[in-house]
Amino acid sequence: MTASPENQIPVMQLDVISDVICPWCFIGKRKLDAALTQVSDFQINLMWRPYQLDPTTPPEGHDRKQQMIRKFGPDAGKQIFKNVLAAAEGTGINWNFDKITRTPNTLNAHRLIRWAASTGQQHQMAEALFCAYFEQALDIGDVDVLLDIGEAQGLERALLVDLFASDRDVEQTREDDAAARDLGVTGVPAFLAGGKFMLMGAQEPEYLNLFLDKARQKLAVQ
Repeated sequence: MTASPENQIPVMQLDVISDVICPWCFIGKRKLDAALTQVSDFQINLMWRPYQLDPTTPPEGHDRKQQMIRKFGPDAGKQIFKNVLAAAEGTGINWNFDKITRTPNTLNAHRLIRWAASTGQQHQMAEALFCAYFEQALDIGDVDVLLDIGEAQGLERALLVDLFASDRDVEQTREDDAAARDLGVTGVPAFLAGGKFMLMGAQEPEYLNLFLDKARQKLAVQ
């Protein structure tokens, strides 16, 4: 039996623009998860969009410690970590900053998230990549690591091997990154509701719910 239109639950598109080596994006994802548990009278269609914090990172990545010193100075990074830990309180993230040795190029990780859309697993794939990098200190620029993560999330390993060996979706991923910048995204995470309303930053669940509800009203999602 097909549901009548009046019984159908309204759906709103929400694009999550992020990079998987951004700690604020991991925090934002966990807070979004908490917010989504409070959404009951409409559905959210989640789509993850790429944004590379540093698209000039070489394929082999950077030494993370040296990069942090270059970017923030010998002591500034410590304060950043304190701020991250404070913002992440209550999210359940088990940070492992001291064990992370590489800052990877995330192009291939974003390709993997893109391919996960075929099975409806983008949200889970993003979570797996965040956990792999920040909690397990894995190099998510390494294709073998990405193959393990992709397979664990239900994607066919042999297919992923072929895809990573090709240039499939490389340009599309870069174009999506450029499109986010054209929209005015200068930092991540950013949340784009219905293609029209933007919220930036790792916001608290209550504020995310307020944003989603207001966007729904303005978009006349019914």
